[in-house]
Amino acid sequence: MSRLLHGAFVIARRDFGATVLSKTFLFFLLGPLFPLLFGGIFGGIGASVASETEKPVVAVVSSESDYAALSGSRLELGEAIDDNGLVRLVHYAPERDAQAQVRHLLATRHPAIRSVLTGGLAAPHLTGPLAADPATTGQLRLIIANAKAPPSGPTISVTETQASSGSLAKDQAVTAQIGQGLLFFLTILLCGMLLSQLIEEKSNKIIEIVAAAVPIDSLFIGKLFAMLAASIIGIVVWASCGAAAIALLKPGGLATLPPPAVGWPMFLFLVVLYFAMNYLLLGAAFLTIGAQASTVREVQTMSMPVTFSQVIIFGFAATAVGNPDSLRALIAAVFPLSSPMVMLARAAQDPELWPHVLALCWQALWVAAILRLGAHLFRKTVLKSGPKTRWFKRWRGESGRTVATSKARA
Repeated sequence: MSRLLHGAFVIARRDFGATVLSKTFLFFLLGPLFPLLFGGIFGGIGASVASETEKPVVAVVSSESDYAALSGSRLELGEAIDDNGLVRLVHYAPERDAQAQVRHLLATRHPAIRSVLTGGLAAPHLTGPLAADPATTGQLRLIIANAKAPPSGPTISVTETQASSGSLAKDQAVTAQIGQGLLFFLTILLCGMLLSQLIEEKSNKIIEIVAAAVPIDSLFIGKLFAMLAASIIGIVVWASCGAAAIALLKPGGLATLPPPAVGWPMFLFLVVLYFAMNYLLLGAAFLTIGAQASTVREVQTMSMPVTFSQVIIFGFAATAVGNPDSLRALIAAVFPLSSPMVMLARAAQDPELWPHVLALCWQALWVAAILRLGAHLFRKTVLKSGPKTRWFKRWRGESGRTVATSKARA
């Protein structure tokens, strides 16, 4: 046992130093920033385009006074509900040929008009393909009713508070979703480094030299924990940069963000622990796959089902957000591969800490079991090199040797 741990420590120190002290480690730290940057840019562009194209545009053919009343009524309604879902009003002065004007407006592309409102407030008439869009008619009915007779209800006095259970629950659900997404993204990204490093060492025959000095199990465990330590350094750097960016861009910094149920210090501590568990569980699977393959093509082919299954597991874990005590959430918390993501979401929504102690112990048992199984498969396949022999040729060779031995004895 001591030889196994000593060998694992030697391999971990070697791989950790080769990774962190290399010139490419800086590019490794900058790597996740590019997907986030491009995702933010294109996501913002896509949201802007979707907002403009999905919001119905209604052409209002009326006098200036009627349009002013309708526009004010729409503004008042937009303060009560989400303005992004309301129709957009565009004013046009009436022309002599009303029917020709309506046909022309419905054929207009910029802006793309969904329907045309004529008749003003006295006799409103809506024209357009409204059978598939009843919401536009309902919204215009409310806008016209409010514009004709503005309500004179009682004035509501408001007492402002910092937060309520409803607002905190919504914010904590968002924190849980972001935490799960980051945990999934970082694990998939960083586990891929194990495969590339292992394939490189197998192709250069370096791994056979190392395996002659230490046990194969030590080689497997050392490589896994070395990349885990390098990944945690990367996470600390990324988290520090993110906190600095929030402090610069948002007045008040992290203090203005909605706190998780367990508090920010404990939540960040649990992020590191659950990332370590998730990385060890998935990294052992990826490292075992790398031991089975001898080329990059084989690695990509064999790792694709694991990646897709992890996406399905991430979707299964995401269903626990918002209802951590449901039966589905409990099943996802017990299942070892989804348990880290589910429990991280629970930390954002539930202040109790004892479930995390049980979950970490349960995950540690599965980590030990998967490490043992992965090390066994790694030991059986990592030193095999050369062209592979098909099973029927191997069987024919063994049969030929058996027949030759029998004849020699005879």
